[in-house]
This record gives sequence, C-alpha cells and structure tokens, in this order.
Amino acid sequence: MNTGELVELGQQLRVDSVRAAAAAGSGHPTSSMSAADLVAVLFAHHLRYDFARPDHPGNDRFVLSKGHATPLLYSAYKAAGAIDDAELLTFRKLGSRLEGHPTPQRLPWVETASGSLGQGLPIGVGIALAGKRLDHADYRVWVLCGDSELAEGSIWEAAEHAGYEHLDNLIAVVDVNRLGQRGPTRHGHDLDAYARRFKAFDWHVVELDDGHDVDAIDRAYAEAVSTTGQPTVILARTLKGKGVADTQDREGLHGKPLKNADEAIEELGGVRDLRVRVHEPPAVRDLRPVGDGGLELPRWEKGDPEKGVATRDAFGQALAALGTARGDVVALDGEVGDSTRAEFFAKEHPERYFECYIAEQQMIAAAVGVARRGWVPYASTFAAFLTRAYDFVRMASISGSGICLNGSHAGVAIGQDGPSQMGLEDLAMMRAVHGSTVLYPCDANQTAHLVAAMADLEGVRYLRTSRGESPVLYGPDEEFPVGGSKVLRSSAEDRLTVVAAGVTVAEALAAADILRQEGIPVRVIDLYSVKPVDRATLRQAAADTGCLLTVEDHRPEGGIGDAVLDAFTDGSPVPRLVRLAVRTMPGSATPAEQLHAAGIDAESIAASARLLVEQAIAP
Repeated sequence: MNTGELVELGQQLRVDSVRAAAAAGSGHPTSSMSAADLVAVLFAHHLRYDFARPDHPGNDRFVLSKGHATPLLYSAYKAAGAIDDAELLTFRKLGSRLEGHPTPQRLPWVETASGSLGQGLPIGVGIALAGKRLDHADYRVWVLCGDSELAEGSIWEAAEHAGYEHLDNLIAVVDVNRLGQRGPTRHGHDLDAYARRFKAFDWHVVELDDGHDVDAIDRAYAEAVSTTGQPTVILARTLKGKGVADTQDREGLHGKPLKNADEAIEELGGVRDLRVRVHEPPAVRDLRPVGDGGLELPRWEKGDPEKGVATRDAFGQALAALGTARGDVVALDGEVGDSTRAEFFAKEHPERYFECYIAEQQMIAAAVGVARRGWVPYASTFAAFLTRAYDFVRMASISGSGICLNGSHAGVAIGQDGPSQMGLEDLAMMRAVHGSTVLYPCDANQTAHLVAAMADLEGVRYLRTSRGESPVLYGPDEEFPVGGSKVLRSSAEDRLTVVAAGVTVAEALAAADILRQEGIPVRVIDLYSVKPVDRATLRQAAADTGCLLTVEDHRPEGGIGDAVLDAFTDGSPVPRLVRLAVRTMPGSATPAEQLHAAGIDAESIAASARLLVEQAIAP
C-alpha cells in the first residue's frame, strides 16, 4: 500500500472500532483509535501471517498486550479477511467469538488471553524465546502495549529478560497516548522517560514523535526488523480518540462507546471496506526434537534408602527422565533449581532449560509463551513464591494454556526457614483455577509417576513437592491415576478415616499404628489427587466409618479438607468431618517441631482420633 492507502486503512480501523463499540454499547474505541495507524502499517507491510493456517510454523506472532483494544484487533481481522462485517458487529454479544478481551479459546489467531495489563509483553518474551532456542525459526513476535501498563512490574521483568537473552526477534510497540482510565498516565507523552528505562535493559529504542505518521511508522518497523542482537521497542506518541474532535486527547472517555457514533464516523470519512493482503510467512520446516521414545522413570524400592527420599528429588530425577523420553518437554526455573531439583533436567537437557532468575511472573509468562508454540513446559519454584505469579496462572487458564507447575518446599515441614518460605495457601490457590489439576505426592515413586502423567494432561497442572525425606511407601510399579487415591490401612472395624496427602501421610500411618495398639482401628487414605478428588473412595469411607479426619500441611481454607468436602456437594449424605491444618503463624523450628506445633503430626492425629471415637485415654 502507498501512503494514502495506509492513511485510509488507519481511518477504516478507527471507523470500524467506533462501529463495533456502538453496536455493543460498550468497549474501548478511543484506545483503539490511538493505535489504528500502528496496526494498519503492521498488517499491510510487515506482519507475515497466514490466517488460513494459524499454526503455520513460519507465522509471525502478534500479541495485543493492551487487551481492551479489541475493537482495533477485530477491525484488523476484518481488513485481513479473517472475519466479515456482520461478525464484527457481534462484538461483545452472547455467543460471539469477539469477546471484550481476546482469548485463543475463541479465535485461533489470538496468541494469548490479555486484558490483565502487563502480561502480553512477558508472554511475548516466552514466544520469542521459543523461536530462538526451541523452534530455531525466524518468525518475529510483535507486541502492542499501552503506556498505562508500563507501570506494571511484570513489564520490566520481561524487558530485562528479553535484553539479557538478546531477543532480536521481539518487537514491542508502545501506544503512548498519554491517557489512562482515570486521567493522565505517570509519564504522559514523555517518550524519553520510557526510552531511558528500555535502554537500561539493553533494548534498541525507536522514538516516534508522531505515532500517526504512517511513513515514519513504516520506517520504524523496518529499523526494528533489521536490528540484530537486541529486542526493539517503538515508542509512538499518539492521541487517544484520534480523528474525532469531541474525543481526541480528552479525559473521561476511557472504556465508553462514542456518544455520537454516526457523527464520528462521518468525521472520520465514513465506512470503508478496504482489504489488506498480509504477507505470507516464509516456508519453515517444523523440526521438533524427539526423545528416545522409552520412558524409564527412576525407581526406588520400598523402605530404601532407610532415611527416605525427598519428593523434590524424585521430581527432578523424573523430569530429567521425561525430557530424555520426550523431546517436547521444557523446564523453567526461578533461580532455585538446586532446591527444586530442576537442575537435574538442566544438566541432562541444557538446550531445553530456561533460567528465569527470581522473576516468577516472567517465568510463568514464559511457560505460557512456550506452551503456545506447542511445547510442554514444567515451571518450578518454591510453592510460596508462586503466589506472586498467581494472576499469570489465572490468565493461563483463560488462554487454555497447558503448563505444568511445581511448587516445592511446601508447608511448615520445611522447618527452620520460617513462614515467609512456607507455601501454606498454594493448594487453595491452584484448586480455584478453572480446569486445573492439583497433585500432592507423598513418596518418590508416586512423585515420579505423577510427573510423567502431567505431561499428557490439559490446562494448568500443579504438583506440590516437599523438602525433607519421606519414606518410600509404594513400589516402583504401582500405578497412580489422576483422580485416584490409595487406601493404606483398612478393616471392617474401622472407627474413622484419616485423609492425608504429602508429608502427613507418613504421620497418619504412624498414628494409625499407635491407635491400633490401643484397640482403635482407623482407615488411612492417601489423597494424592487433590483435584480431581476421588469421590467414590471418600464416599465409601464415609459410609463405612461415619467420620473423616483430614490432616494437611496447609491452611484450613481451600486445601485437602475442602477437597474432601467437595466429594459430598451433590446431595450425598455429608459425614462428620474434622480438619487438622495449620491455623497458627509458624516461626523457626525443626520440621518435627513444626508439625507438632501445627497439630498435624502423628501424636496430634492420634489425640484427635481418640476424642472422635470417644475413647480419650488419660496420660
């Protein structure tokens, strides 16, 4: 397209953004109007994409980080011929693919769900990392950001990671339109304020004083494409509501359709129906590494070694073995790989290992980006630190992203490090994620099998592992189906059922042995699958024993106790349910002292069971 045609295309994108928002009665047309010229030039001259083949390995990737600007995105799709005008006007309506904020669940051309600001660029970094280090393809990743979201810390985690990795296949375009939701942004139109920050993270910076000059935009994109060794950011000074006198650069209009849409459309030159021919992607062979095809998980015999095996150790060894068997498995870690044991994978498969340093938001975002390119990422850090990245986990679920997460050093059982390091909320957090799977193994063989099973699941998968050694309770050939459990003690005379997982399983077994000597038989269930939960086994235990005692190294809210209760929420009779959990604020102490102080060790379980069966024994 020549200059005049690019100007007309930009105007068309503005008009269609106004029309879509007017038809919906809601939306963000003014935020779309400011970036219209930026998108027009990108789609017409620089984006390489086959809309008929969104999975084409050579396609460039476009991420709308300012996810509220969907009227612009969908208008560009219309111009590219991916949707028609009738569908454009279904924007935000029930059953429409054109949601208020974009998701890949609805549209195959959307790379990631966005709308929680500050996530598009971090995920774009993940996609660019995949292109450089995994796919070995020359596709480019274009990310359109808003200036308001540059206040998010995750943006600067992404900026530093991209600069450190020299991601010259990543191009961020910042729509600096000066106005946020409630008024001016922190730096307004001060492009140099943003430039200094990006330069500090080793980005190549291009400043556009007029972000509506299509020729200047074209030159800036060409400069970005030709830059090597550095990611590029294009800082474009624009006007929110550009092109309509009543809206241009005016406060108080964010997130609202234009009051006089017909007049605005006329002022913008009327409805157009230009079509843009997006460049075809280059031919690329999708060469994925393959493993040896045979998965040989590590094996431990019951009771060997004498002190047991930490489930974090089993995680690391199993993940390394899985990486050998499957060439699509990737590992990411938050600079604690020597503790999570992700380092085992790093030593075996360094080309598929990503060190994200202490930037948990960027780690999860990178995992989402890598998963978008068809890889199977395992991201690990301390369970406590995943709370920092929870919004990224939540948004990964909205994207339908398949990511495997490992939270190690969970619970008070880590001992002397104290409460800042203890993941005590993680089960609740991960159970609340839509479509998630939550697993909490108690021994090495169980851990290894669950690590392997996670690779073939969908959605967000979470595995909770522990720091200290645990006894090997199961043989290496035991099976652990997701959604199952293991009944470890059972008899026809059982007076109650103890439900445990992870570190409390061994405590529950020890308590059961004490109680049996006292003539109080109890059933013990290892609830390694916290979500989905084994409803059938729990209901049978409730019918047989009448009382369930849950014990967990976690806060009482949202963890194993609530998972057990969920087995009875369909109208089934609810048994007597008593919960042992961490209800105090722990300090520093040994693991054994921590479990006792929290009331979740064998002695505490036995004491509670005695009271429940009304056979309290005087000391």
